[in-house]
Amino acid sequence: MTDLVKDSSDLAFMADVIEASKETPVVVDFWAPWCGPCKQLMPALERQVKAVGGKVKLVKINIDENPGVAGQLGVRSIPAVFAFKDGEPVDGFMGAQPESELSKFIARLSGDVDPKEEAETLVLRARDSLTAGDPGGAAQDFAQALQLDPESGSALAGLARVYLDMGNREMATEMVQNATGALSEHPEVASIRSELALGESAPEPDAPAQDDTELRDAEASVAADETNLNARLVFAKALAARGRRAEAVDHLIYSIGRNRMHDDEAARHFLLTIFEAEGPESEVSIDGRRRLSSILFA
Repeated sequence: MTDLVKDSSDLAFMADVIEASKETPVVVDFWAPWCGPCKQLMPALERQVKAVGGKVKLVKINIDENPGVAGQLGVRSIPAVFAFKDGEPVDGFMGAQPESELSKFIARLSGDVDPKEEAETLVLRARDSLTAGDPGGAAQDFAQALQLDPESGSALAGLARVYLDMGNREMATEMVQNATGALSEHPEVASIRSELALGESAPEPDAPAQDDTELRDAEASVAADETNLNARLVFAKALAARGRRAEAVDHLIYSIGRNRMHDDEAARHFLLTIFEAEGPESEVSIDGRRRLSSILFA
């Protein structure tokens, strides 16, 4: 076990890290004697490396004595940890980390981690990134999760939604269309599919207001004859395509109340598409489903 952890230098880096990592993954810990967090991280990192019994090695480099490699890797603060595999850096982090995170870090390198569990962790982190306003970081985590677990509907839907929110409908559509089998039927993937369907008739973001005749014509037809359920469906679809889904639900509920079977229940089918796009936790879905139930089971 003693050869699992060793001190190294700039001169020995090629042998101790690059060449060694072609046989066994190597973690490099850049530290300095004056660095307090380094003194906390190092023993915890050593414990985790030794715990996997030779599947990973640890190399420690004092940057005060060996600043060369650290400078080449862009290290600007310590502790800085890099993981090498097959002669290439594959993972890493800056700053002290709780031992639970170190365990996951080493597990990824040793191959002891369950890919599906790791994918779920990445999906949760991606969602946190979205909440924090970091779509780029979210996209990276969703993509990595999808690589680890190609059957993760949450990862696929999350990445597609990032593309959609950033205006890349083509990529979002391609991802959803390429989903097959159980992945295609995953609730979150179905939600994205419905989201895309609702936006098909939306005007371009920079389209002049006077070109939006469909919405005005449909609204006028409904105003002229409130019982015109064909016009009301067109109006509801135009509203939904423009993000005004609560208003669209109002018109669809009205149509179902007037004549549920009109046009092969087109209003109800489109209403369910809105619910699917909104998701089960949306107020639009919750209120709309309650009102729909009161009509269907009255």
